[in-house]
Amino acid sequence: MQFLGRLLDTVSSVSTLFTNPYRVRDVQLSDYGGGGKTMVRQEGRLVLYKNNQYQSWECVLMCPETPAAALRLFQVASEEDAMNWFPQYALKLPPFYDTLPPMKAETAQTIVDCLRSHPDWSAAHIAVDTGLRECLKHNYVQSQINARDALGQTPLHLACERSDAACVKELLEESQARTDIRDHQGETPMHIAAKHDSPGVIQALCSRLCSGVNELNNSGETPLHVSCRLGRVEAVKALLGGGAKCDIRGGVGYPIHSAMKYNEKSCTEEILRADPAQLHAEDTLYGGTPLHWAKTAEMCRMLLERGGAINYLSKTGESALHICTKRGRFEAAMVLLTHGANANLKGQDGNTALHLAMKMDHMELIKALMVFGADVEIHNDLGETPGLIAARTSKGPNRKILLDMLCSVGVQRCLPPSPGSPPPKAAAPGIGFEDVMHIGATIAAMSRGKSEVDGSKKDKRRMDTLLCLDGGGIRGLVLIQMLIALEKEARRPTRELFDWVAGTSTGGILALAIVHGKSMEYLRCLYFRMKEQVFRGSRPYESAPLEDFLKKEFGENTKMADVQYPRVMVTSVLADRHPGELHIFRNYDPPSFRRESPYATTATFKPLTIPQGWEDEDLLLVGYTVEPATKRRKVTDEGVCALD
Repeated sequence: MQFLGRLLDTVSSVSTLFTNPYRVRDVQLSDYGGGGKTMVRQEGRLVLYKNNQYQSWECVLMCPETPAAALRLFQVASEEDAMNWFPQYALKLPPFYDTLPPMKAETAQTIVDCLRSHPDWSAAHIAVDTGLRECLKHNYVQSQINARDALGQTPLHLACERSDAACVKELLEESQARTDIRDHQGETPMHIAAKHDSPGVIQALCSRLCSGVNELNNSGETPLHVSCRLGRVEAVKALLGGGAKCDIRGGVGYPIHSAMKYNEKSCTEEILRADPAQLHAEDTLYGGTPLHWAKTAEMCRMLLERGGAINYLSKTGESALHICTKRGRFEAAMVLLTHGANANLKGQDGNTALHLAMKMDHMELIKALMVFGADVEIHNDLGETPGLIAARTSKGPNRKILLDMLCSVGVQRCLPPSPGSPPPKAAAPGIGFEDVMHIGATIAAMSRGKSEVDGSKKDKRRMDTLLCLDGGGIRGLVLIQMLIALEKEARRPTRELFDWVAGTSTGGILALAIVHGKSMEYLRCLYFRMKEQVFRGSRPYESAPLEDFLKKEFGENTKMADVQYPRVMVTSVLADRHPGELHIFRNYDPPSFRRESPYATTATFKPLTIPQGWEDEDLLLVGYTVEPATKRRKVTDEGVCALD
């Protein structure tokens, strides 16, 4: 039986030797007292033995607390490996077995594994990586507290990499670890901490007046640049709270440009909250603002709501709309257009956004730009119009569609004139605003039976002009386009063309916007924004987004009576009663005289209300039904209907 036991031990030893020679095992010291194992070298508690039976080398850690037992740290078959690792173990293990008596096999395994995986690490690095913070107080570890590994990183770099706030505090407070040491990438411990959402580590570093909080690494990034690039919003907050500056220019630009480049909205918002001036910061390479770097509709909208310069030209002569068009970012371009981007702004080489869209043959962008007033006849520095570019570059099925579309908007020539050919004939002048007014006056005179409109019997009374705007939800865009064409012919704003403006539903919103002096181009943008924010999902739509939208556009306390001219009326329904009653909101008093009815009647009517008697929110009730606040309201394309 004894022979069988020894045989099993031998098989186990050989198996261990060739499977995992660095596995830490508990052994008996009595096994090392015979002639089969010879002591080769000793350093402190570490002893290197040669096993003559198996021709292997074993490293044993003596434990004074357990005289009969020890830990075998490795058993290797190569003398070269033994002579390589034994000095490493003898140099770096004493702080651990001195501080952690008695040493357990599991703890020793963690330490030696770390030592072998990172032979360039000091004992201080190993203490940080294994989380054995009590070993940091050992004198030898203290002497290694600012040692660098092969990457140039100190134990403090490593603690920041591990996001170990307790270890960072230990290194800073007890060991006086330096915060200004840079690794081979030029990164301080603060740069390493900025890569992780570990505000505790950053706060610990900033509490020691860390000098690296605003330092640039070899890539031209401060820690704030790094956090913004990686989207570490908690790190951004901690850095800003610890003294990080937003106005330090790096290799690409400011930290906000890094956040915009990688679509990190939360980081961008934190920077703008700390330093609103960063909204107009120019990057290093192109002189572009954060809006030039925006890639998505959400990022564009966020910057524009804070007052971003929408038509600002960069050093390369490009606006944000030019950039979005070149990159084919349709959704972002639409947000820019609906917030007032100039579709005819000339950029690099005199190109407008439409020139660029034509070169890309991007049909959706072309349509959007033309809807928002892009001039199809404008020339760039090379004398090219968008139509000429379309004729040269458009291919495939888009070509015919595009050329037909250009012809439908009045493009006279899509090809360069040939030598000796006559110039294109001027288009026949259209019917102007005055023509429309004369026609209207003529029809009115004919209806009154007057045969001489321009003669001596001409009616001397001035005729008021009335603009009637119907409903239809988002179809109000059709009305806007018609009014834009009317203003173009009249060369005057719509507000100056009419004495009366009346509207229903979406037409009521338009009527109020007109009398408040908002331009048709602005209203076109307004309706596209309304489509995004109000008319979303399926009908009936929620009323709250519409109310919030109108309050933002017209003001919380604006009244219709604040506008004296032109006179405006908006039809609505009082829905707090059954059946509902028609109601007209207006900015003028009713006539003071009474007319005799031409026919006999017994009907009685309530006195007409005056505008000054309405509530402050009357302006917000136009275009949809009025009802008690206790009822829910749903917005449809025609207005709001009351729901029980």
